[in-house]
Amino acid sequence: MSDQQYLACERKSVFWLLMVAAGMMGAYTYNLRGGVFCNAQTANVVMMSIAFGKGSLKEGFYYLIPIFAYMLGAFVSEILPSPLKKLGYVRWDTCLVAFEILVLLGIGFVPLSVPHQIVQVTVNFIASMQYNTFRQAEGIPMATTFCTNHVRQVGIGIAKLIRKKDGAGFRRGMIHLGMLAGFILGGAGLTLLCGPMGEKAIWIAILPLLVIFLRLLRADLFSERDLLEQKPRGH
Repeated sequence: MSDQQYLACERKSVFWLLMVAAGMMGAYTYNLRGGVFCNAQTANVVMMSIAFGKGSLKEGFYYLIPIFAYMLGAFVSEILPSPLKKLGYVRWDTCLVAFEILVLLGIGFVPLSVPHQIVQVTVNFIASMQYNTFRQAEGIPMATTFCTNHVRQVGIGIAKLIRKKDGAGFRRGMIHLGMLAGFILGGAGLTLLCGPMGEKAIWIAILPLLVIFLRLLRADLFSERDLLEQKPRGH
């Protein structure tokens, strides 16, 4: 498939910047907002199961809050694209990135003295929307908010090269390795800034999102104006 057939919101460079931003969000919530990762929900489901197993029902039911916030993010990101498309101005993907920027801007004004759960649930919500919206990078299925599948795909790529001399499979694995590098770069960079910047450190995550937003907006208004009805692959 030629490069010209991919929308701006499907480009690998956009997904890489999303991974950088996700690494920053994960580092932020872990370092400053309660020592948890809010980009995915496996840990919350495990902790809920452990709490129920120990008979701590109140603690177990607490984990339903971030789980439902994540579920709500997926729900909203499925419902809104259709009515937005009818307006014919910009894509849902572009609006979502703008929304993420505004949310992260607001989080930076929330003092660290405020209960961490408020910020945690907010990040749960936007991470779910991002994960559900950006699904394929130039035809390659990807998650932009956590790393499990990227790690798996790197292993698969190396195995394909060794066993079958499959260069294409190896190159695909290296694309996932690049995504992992973006996540690590974002997480490490933001961790360094958590001390001096405090709650405002999350504003650094706005920078990659702002680059994405401007790129997508330019595509919507000019280069891809006639392609607004075209769905990104994976939807």
